[in-house]
Amino acid sequence: MIFSELNASRYEYNISFFNAEFENILSKVIECYNLMLIDNVKLNNDENEIRDVLYLNYLNNNSIRNKIGLTDYFFDREIQEDTTNGRTDIRVISIDSFKDTSAYYIIECKRIDSINNTGISGLNAKYIKNGICRFVTEAYSAYYKTNGMIGFVVESIDISNNVKSINALLEGGFADANTTRVLGNLPIFEGFDYSYYSTHRRNDEQILIYHLMLDFAKNIQ
Repeated sequence: MIFSELNASRYEYNISFFNAEFENILSKVIECYNLMLIDNVKLNNDENEIRDVLYLNYLNNNSIRNKIGLTDYFFDREIQEDTTNGRTDIRVISIDSFKDTSAYYIIECKRIDSINNTGISGLNAKYIKNGICRFVTEAYSAYYKTNGMIGFVVESIDISNNVKSINALLEGGFADANTTRVLGNLPIFEGFDYSYYSTHRRNDEQILIYHLMLDFAKNIQ
């Protein structure tokens, strides 16, 4: 856990609970990813189509939800938020959402490939500009000050080195990401090495973004 690295004075007492809850949710996403690899799913090189397979066939599949213990949460996709201009890739609803309709987590999805990964026009740059920055600029809500991103890796790359490239862009080319800590490794699920977190300023608050890099290079048809 990385709660001690956050500025506790800016967080409510129960923020550590929400971080832990979201890490548990992301661990279930990783389990679904592992099942996709076992099933050898065939995917088109399209962000929305990959997300839809993950959502329709796994996160929203009752058999799998029961199998991996994911029945405390509900997922939906392509939802226009009520309080921002954002249209979320995946929204995660918990029991809190029935008490407060603003209480949900967001997972933004982006493709990652090997083209121009250090430049401002590659998919790494889009991961930042159209992903991370949407949380920072309030295009997306951040009720729990905690949200997540999934990088769909669609080409064979060294993921660890690519994360370094994303970090270099955050430090050198995207001041508006308001980064206070670049992506650092954070183990969430045993055997899965590509989970990370970063922190960013959002007005007078600090928000936490989790990152999962899911390698689908061998599944793209």
